Amino acid sequence: MSKLKPGVAKLIIPRRTYAECGGGSNKKGLVLGAYDGCNPGELKFTKAAKIFDDKMGGKISSLVKGGAGISKGTAQVFTNLGDEFYSIAVAGLGEEGAGYNTLEILDECKENIRWAAATGARALQDSGINNILVEEFTNAEAAAEGANLAVWQYQDVRSPSDHKPIAKVDLYNSDDRDGWSRGMIKSDCQNFARRLEETPGNLMTPTIFAQWVIDALCPCGIQVEVRDRDWLEAKKMAALLTIAKGSCEEPLMIEMGYCGGKPEDKPIVFVGKGVTFDSGGLCLKKCKGMSDKRGDVAGAAVCAAVIKCVAQMALPVNVRVLTPLMESMIGGSAIKAGDVVTAYNGKTVQIENPDNEGRVMLLEPLAYSMTHLPCLLSTIASLTGTTTRGLGSGASASFSTSNDVFRELERAGSETGDRVWRFPFWKYYTEKVTDYPSFDVSNVGKGYGETCKGAAFLREFVDQGIDFLHVDIHGTGLKVTESCFPYLKKGWMSGRPTRTLAQFVYQIVCPHDKGDDC
Repeated sequence: MSKLKPGVAKLIIPRRTYAECGGGSNKKGLVLGAYDGCNPGELKFTKAAKIFDDKMGGKISSLVKGGAGISKGTAQVFTNLGDEFYSIAVAGLGEEGAGYNTLEILDECKENIRWAAATGARALQDSGINNILVEEFTNAEAAAEGANLAVWQYQDVRSPSDHKPIAKVDLYNSDDRDGWSRGMIKSDCQNFARRLEETPGNLMTPTIFAQWVIDALCPCGIQVEVRDRDWLEAKKMAALLTIAKGSCEEPLMIEMGYCGGKPEDKPIVFVGKGVTFDSGGLCLKKCKGMSDKRGDVAGAAVCAAVIKCVAQMALPVNVRVLTPLMESMIGGSAIKAGDVVTAYNGKTVQIENPDNEGRVMLLEPLAYSMTHLPCLLSTIASLTGTTTRGLGSGASASFSTSNDVFRELERAGSETGDRVWRFPFWKYYTEKVTDYPSFDVSNVGKGYGETCKGAAFLREFVDQGIDFLHVDIHGTGLKVTESCFPYLKKGWMSGRPTRTLAQFVYQIVCPHDKGDDC
């Protein structure tokens, strides 16, 4: 095989095997950035790229004359530019000077950095380079997030002989190790959620999920308690037990606790929906796409990832996570449409649609969470398909009883690039699910507004006076179906909105006026 000459620019180098390269893990690659220039076809290097180009005698700048097809969301790989790095990826950052866009509710500077880090790291990975260094651009945390999310792969069920090498990313020539570490922690935790969601249903039952959580969270100093059927029956959690009857797999509830604050501090409580496989029960879903319903455990996966992230960042806050786990299956014991159950707090619930199992399984952990006297209570669930039809994967649908709480969540989304959009928590929707003469609450309700009715249903099981936040992640937390984010590969589960919720907790603990001293 002939050597490539300096000046050859390729996004993916064809016909190169790992054997020919001597193993991708032994080759180092570097991701550098370039802004759009003042004129079409011009590029302006970042500070790190300019220093490196000067070190190389201007080789890179000569190669990218005319733009080389580099713009935001694209990267070009250059080889044979020196002995230190086998390949150099130059990634586009878009226009220089981007900042907070009030219309988009987005910090475009940080998001552009994620895009550039992701496209550069992915281009190197695709060309067989698995030891990847990334410049900080102007924010090492965002660079770490973009690169680490982009190179993640799910290979658990592939034959070991078919496993692709695992790419590793690290920071190049910067002192901002703290920022890089934060970004790596957040993205690692999101990748942990992605792995939980991506694993096939037969390999991610409620029991297996519980074991994964124990193995991953206990070393971080998080207390994990697994509540079995006996405990659920003793607590009279009939709704969860009934909705899970169609499956041979036993339902569970996991309770996780991180105590980083004072013992007397009230905790933030997250409740995550954990349906490890959702067939729809007697209201059976269509066969096409049903395999994606392994991802209906997303709410529980994200909550587990968030508390892991909070613990690894050692935030001074108390956090509790409750994740009910079950399979929604069809069977002789499956719940029937129209059945009525009495919930943990004494309210009666008609299960008009067994495929609306998510809101039913959450109601008892919600009511039970009141025993922890939370300062804030939040549910995270892939609850309603209408969320996807309304918002696509652009934002998670969010409901809040507190303007201040939502403002912090919205700000967190703008910081991480994983945004939220507020929906109404109005009495109008409450009446749609409670206006019945023979029972207290319906899991379907009357008329239109499915996403809002789902949130109103959950609110019926939360005590008045407690700040309540509901995030419906049906459009964002399942399989990536759109190529909107270069750092999330299409076809795999997203793990969203792990980083937004972790950032949200950070902002609550470290108010803006405290700055970096928090």
